Amino acid sequence: MDIVLNQDDILFYVRVAPKAKKPAVGGKHDGALKVAVSEPPDQGKANAAVVRAVAKRLGLRRADVEIVSGLTSRRKRVRLRNVNAAEVQTQLQQLADDA
Repeated sequence: MDIVLNQDDILFYVRVAPKAKKPAVGGKHDGALKVAVSEPPDQGKANAAVVRAVAKRLGLRRADVEIVSGLTSRRKRVRLRNVNAAEVQTQLQQLADDA
């Protein structure tokens, strides 16, 4: 999984599956963390669900999780702010390795 560490934030890609039967965060698809949400891709509902799911799974505040590109795509770039980079990078790698 491609993870970019900057001074105060982390950037990585997610692959979103909207309208999923069971919401989940884990596994990888084409170098991106897989995120399944039950909300439809309508008026930003799925994007908001992605932010909530990633924040909850990593134990972060929703305000520290931001989709920076791909708002209308299944492949999105996510930024995590105000985090312990090494700790969160380990968590992301573990989530990506989950099937």
